[in-house]
Amino acid sequence: MSAADLHVALLRGVNVNGVTVRSAPLAAVFRDLGFESVRTVLASGNVVFDGGQTPESELKERIEGALEDAFGYDAWIVLTSQSRISRVVEGFPFEEVEGRQPYVLFGSDPAILAELAGFALADTTADAERVVPGDGVLYWDLPRGSSTDTAFAKRTARTRYRSSTTTRNLRTLRKLL
Repeated sequence: MSAADLHVALLRGVNVNGVTVRSAPLAAVFRDLGFESVRTVLASGNVVFDGGQTPESELKERIEGALEDAFGYDAWIVLTSQSRISRVVEGFPFEEVEGRQPYVLFGSDPAILAELAGFALADTTADAERVVPGDGVLYWDLPRGSSTDTAFAKRTARTRYRSSTTTRNLRTLRKLL
Protein backbone atom coordinates (compact mmCIF):
# COMPACT_ATOMS: atom_id res chain seq x y z
CA MET A 1 0.00 0.00 0.00
CA SER A 2 1.43 3.37 -0.96
CA ALA A 3 1.73 6.23 1.52
CA ALA A 4 -1.11 8.08 -0.24
CA ASP A 5 -3.41 5.05 -0.30
CA LEU A 6 -5.94 5.12 2.51
CA HIS A 7 -7.25 2.11 4.39
CA VAL A 8 -10.93 1.20 4.35
CA ALA A 9 -12.57 -0.72 7.18
CA LEU A 10 -15.76 -2.48 6.14
CA LEU A 11 -17.66 -3.38 9.31
CA ARG A 12 -19.86 -6.47 9.31
CA GLY A 13 -23.32 -6.51 10.91
CA VAL A 14 -23.75 -2.94 12.12
CA ASN A 15 -27.04 -1.04 12.22
CA VAL A 16 -28.94 -4.33 11.90
CA ASN A 17 -30.21 -6.85 14.46
CA GLY A 18 -29.95 -4.41 17.36
CA VAL A 19 -26.33 -3.40 16.80
CA THR A 20 -26.38 0.38 16.40
CA VAL A 21 -23.19 2.23 15.52
CA ARG A 22 -23.59 5.92 14.72
CA SER A 23 -21.13 7.67 12.44
CA ALA A 24 -19.73 10.26 14.89
CA PRO A 25 -18.90 7.75 17.67
CA LEU A 26 -17.51 5.35 15.04
CA ALA A 27 -15.17 8.03 13.71
CA ALA A 28 -14.15 8.87 17.29
CA VAL A 29 -13.06 5.25 17.88
CA PHE A 30 -10.74 5.47 14.87
CA ARG A 31 -9.36 8.85 15.94
CA ASP A 32 -8.81 7.55 19.48
CA LEU A 33 -6.72 4.76 17.95
CA GLY A 34 -4.46 7.48 16.54
CA PHE A 35 -5.57 7.24 12.91
CA GLU A 36 -5.68 10.32 10.71
CA SER A 37 -7.89 11.47 7.83
CA VAL A 38 -10.83 9.56 9.34
CA ARG A 39 -14.18 9.75 7.59
CA THR A 40 -17.23 7.55 7.77
CA VAL A 41 -19.27 6.82 4.66
CA LEU A 42 -23.00 6.17 4.93
CA ALA A 43 -24.54 4.44 7.95
CA SER A 44 -23.53 0.91 7.01
CA GLY A 45 -20.16 0.71 8.76
CA ASN A 46 -17.59 2.10 6.36
CA VAL A 47 -14.53 4.02 7.54
CA VAL A 48 -11.77 5.50 5.40
CA PHE A 49 -8.61 6.34 7.34
CA ASP A 50 -4.85 6.67 7.31
CA GLY A 51 -3.38 3.87 9.40
CA GLY A 52 0.20 4.78 8.63
CA GLN A 53 2.65 1.95 8.12
CA THR A 54 1.05 -0.40 10.66
CA PRO A 55 0.67 -3.95 9.26
CA GLU A 56 -2.91 -4.78 8.23
CA SER A 57 -3.15 -7.77 10.58
CA GLU A 58 -2.32 -5.52 13.53
CA LEU A 59 -4.73 -2.81 12.35
CA LYS A 60 -7.56 -5.34 12.03
CA GLU A 61 -7.00 -6.71 15.53
CA ARG A 62 -6.76 -3.23 17.11
CA ILE A 63 -9.86 -1.95 15.33
CA GLU A 64 -12.00 -4.98 16.13
CA GLY A 65 -11.00 -4.78 19.81
CA ALA A 66 -11.74 -1.06 20.01
CA LEU A 67 -15.13 -1.53 18.32
CA GLU A 68 -16.05 -4.32 20.73
CA ASP A 69 -15.07 -2.13 23.70
CA ALA A 70 -16.90 0.95 22.40
CA PHE A 71 -20.11 -0.63 21.15
CA GLY A 72 -20.40 -3.91 23.03
CA TYR A 73 -20.75 -6.37 20.16
CA ASP A 74 -18.60 -9.01 18.45
CA ALA A 75 -16.93 -6.76 15.91
CA TRP A 76 -15.63 -8.07 12.60
CA ILE A 77 -14.15 -6.03 9.80
CA VAL A 78 -12.69 -6.63 6.39
CA LEU A 79 -9.74 -4.30 5.96
CA THR A 80 -8.85 -3.14 2.47
CA SER A 81 -7.61 -0.01 0.69
CA GLN A 82 -9.03 2.62 -1.60
CA SER A 83 -6.80 1.48 -4.45
CA ARG A 84 -8.07 -2.09 -4.11
CA ILE A 85 -11.68 -0.88 -4.02
CA SER A 86 -10.99 1.10 -7.19
CA ARG A 87 -9.75 -2.07 -8.92
CA VAL A 88 -12.74 -4.04 -7.64
CA VAL A 89 -15.21 -1.44 -8.94
CA GLU A 90 -13.45 -1.30 -12.32
CA GLY A 91 -13.54 -5.09 -12.53
CA PHE A 92 -17.28 -5.51 -11.88
CA PRO A 93 -18.15 -8.05 -14.59
CA PHE A 94 -21.89 -7.48 -14.95
CA GLU A 95 -23.74 -4.75 -16.77
CA GLU A 96 -25.59 -2.50 -14.37
CA VAL A 97 -29.24 -2.60 -15.37
CA GLU A 98 -32.51 -1.42 -13.84
CA GLY A 99 -34.13 -4.02 -11.64
CA ARG A 100 -30.87 -5.69 -10.59
CA GLN A 101 -28.58 -5.05 -7.64
CA PRO A 102 -24.79 -5.03 -8.08
CA TYR A 103 -22.93 -6.30 -5.00
CA VAL A 104 -19.39 -7.23 -4.07
CA LEU A 105 -18.69 -9.69 -1.27
CA PHE A 106 -15.33 -8.99 0.38
CA GLY A 107 -13.52 -11.67 2.30
CA SER A 108 -10.47 -11.83 4.50
CA ASP A 109 -10.12 -15.63 4.21
CA PRO A 110 -9.37 -16.99 0.70
CA ALA A 111 -10.59 -20.49 1.66
CA ILE A 112 -13.99 -19.12 2.69
CA LEU A 113 -14.28 -17.15 -0.56
CA ALA A 114 -13.42 -20.29 -2.54
CA GLU A 115 -16.01 -22.26 -0.61
CA LEU A 116 -18.70 -19.65 -1.28
CA ALA A 117 -17.72 -19.42 -4.95
CA GLY A 118 -17.98 -23.20 -5.25
CA PHE A 119 -21.42 -23.13 -3.70
CA ALA A 120 -22.57 -20.36 -6.03
CA LEU A 121 -21.25 -22.11 -9.13
CA ALA A 122 -23.02 -25.35 -8.14
CA ASP A 123 -26.31 -23.62 -7.30
CA THR A 124 -29.09 -24.43 -9.74
CA THR A 125 -30.86 -21.08 -9.21
CA ALA A 126 -28.04 -19.19 -10.93
CA ASP A 127 -30.44 -17.69 -13.47
CA ALA A 128 -31.83 -15.46 -10.70
CA GLU A 129 -28.44 -14.44 -9.37
CA ARG A 130 -24.93 -14.50 -10.73
CA VAL A 131 -21.73 -14.89 -8.73
CA VAL A 132 -18.26 -14.58 -10.25
CA PRO A 133 -14.96 -14.80 -8.36
CA GLY A 134 -12.64 -11.80 -8.48
CA ASP A 135 -9.38 -10.87 -6.79
CA GLY A 136 -10.23 -11.47 -3.13
CA VAL A 137 -13.91 -10.78 -3.75
CA LEU A 138 -17.02 -12.36 -5.19
CA TYR A 139 -18.99 -10.24 -7.63
CA TRP A 140 -22.72 -10.78 -7.09
CA ASP A 141 -25.58 -9.59 -9.27
CA LEU A 142 -29.19 -10.38 -8.40
CA PRO A 143 -32.74 -9.10 -8.79
CA ARG A 144 -33.39 -5.98 -6.73
CA GLY A 145 -35.15 -6.75 -3.46
CA SER A 146 -33.93 -10.34 -3.19
CA SER A 147 -30.65 -9.82 -1.34
CA THR A 148 -31.82 -11.85 1.65
CA ASP A 149 -33.93 -14.44 -0.18
CA THR A 150 -31.63 -16.17 -2.65
CA ALA A 151 -29.71 -19.37 -1.99
CA PHE A 152 -26.40 -17.48 -2.07
CA ALA A 153 -27.70 -14.77 0.29
CA LYS A 154 -28.85 -17.38 2.77
CA ARG A 155 -25.51 -19.16 2.55
CA THR A 156 -23.48 -15.99 3.18
CA ALA A 157 -25.64 -15.13 6.20
CA ARG A 158 -24.54 -18.28 8.03
CA THR A 159 -22.59 -17.80 11.24
CA ARG A 160 -19.59 -19.55 9.71
CA TYR A 161 -18.98 -16.65 7.30
CA ARG A 162 -19.68 -13.65 9.54
CA SER A 163 -16.17 -13.12 10.85
CA SER A 164 -14.51 -12.99 7.43
CA THR A 165 -17.01 -11.62 4.88
CA THR A 166 -19.06 -8.52 4.27
CA THR A 167 -21.02 -7.26 1.27
CA ARG A 168 -21.32 -3.79 -0.25
CA ASN A 169 -23.18 -2.51 -3.28
CA LEU A 170 -21.36 -0.67 -6.05
CA ARG A 171 -22.86 2.72 -5.11
CA THR A 172 -21.34 2.44 -1.63
CA LEU A 173 -17.97 1.36 -3.02
CA ARG A 174 -17.92 4.36 -5.36
CA LYS A 175 -18.61 6.66 -2.41
CA LEU A 176 -15.66 5.13 -0.57
CA LEU A 177 -13.41 6.33 -3.37
